[in-house]
Amino acid sequence: MTVAWPEPRSAYIHVPFCAHRCGYCDFTLVARRDDLIDAYLQAMAIDLAQLERPREVDTLFFGGGTPTHLPADQLRRLMNLALRWFVPAEGAEICVEANPAGLDDAKITVLADAGVNRVSLGVQSFDAGVLKLLERDHGRVEITSAVERLRSYIPNIGFDLIFGIPGQSLDLWAKTLEEAIGLAPTHVSTYGLTFEKGTTFYSRLTKGRLRRCDEEAEREMYALAMDRLPQAGFEQYEISNFARPGFRSRHNEIYWRGLPFYGFGPGAARYIAGRRELNHRSVTTWIKRIQTGESPLADAEELSPEERARERVMLGLRRASGILLADFKRETGFDFRELSPSALSQNLKLELLEEADGSIRLTREGRFVADTVIVDFL
Repeated sequence: MTVAWPEPRSAYIHVPFCAHRCGYCDFTLVARRDDLIDAYLQAMAIDLAQLERPREVDTLFFGGGTPTHLPADQLRRLMNLALRWFVPAEGAEICVEANPAGLDDAKITVLADAGVNRVSLGVQSFDAGVLKLLERDHGRVEITSAVERLRSYIPNIGFDLIFGIPGQSLDLWAKTLEEAIGLAPTHVSTYGLTFEKGTTFYSRLTKGRLRRCDEEAEREMYALAMDRLPQAGFEQYEISNFARPGFRSRHNEIYWRGLPFYGFGPGAARYIAGRRELNHRSVTTWIKRIQTGESPLADAEELSPEERARERVMLGLRRASGILLADFKRETGFDFRELSPSALSQNLKLELLEEADGSIRLTREGRFVADTVIVDFL
């Protein structure tokens, strides 16, 4: 099958700086290395220049790390640099991840001046004990203040929340959801806590200093989110994501639809013309490679047609709407039913998948074991 690859209309910029690396975090970042920010910005300017000409985009996403950890003047430099090479189309979504701590008025002004129209706020919890365990540097007061000040300039505010935390009860999670709903965000993401190798949480777990949340309790927390957030007017449109009508994360939907995107910065991924590339995760190595004219890539992979089709399954099943069979056939050249017939039959029989309106999608029960279902097709 001959594929006509569209030019990406989305871009991701990775900002790898934080005040502190939280114990559960395995993202590409450096803490307490603000001395590297200028070198990072200089390297970013060099790397973006490889585009040779500005590209129009429908979504532009600044993730981290903590983009808003940058001082206001350096944050402005980053915004100006990115917008020089990525020109927002009319109505484009420009999103920045932020933490409540350190988000002062000067930084909010920088974001607003740059045209940022969506902020994803790393709330995680409102409970002081939970926030301390997660090693977060903010509390309820900082969250509320950040929301109030942001809303005057950028009313489209999303919250990230974590459940399944050691010692967290269902009642405490319910209070977290209610407090989040009470602040009227446009979007809520709920993530079960994971223990990734290389994190201090994983080390503490293996040494018996932390205990996982009970599996049944974690299931009840996820179920509560799936019930309570829709009651409050949020549509569950992806396994972990809930949005008010018209406020889905358009950038993340690019990923879930298997569409191409640019990616710049240490640890950033890109998907262009069927080729996936990943930059080096070490911030200092990424900077040095660019400064010396070397490629910042750590890995690259050209996916075969079948690999692309199976990846579309993995991504598509995350969406509440599932996989539209006609679109899948047209876009991949493969009949979904014939790609993994035994996996499809088994999961339909177990009622973890369902077929409706020309689509295959996870059932409510299937969302609890989504990773297991998806693996069956890979």
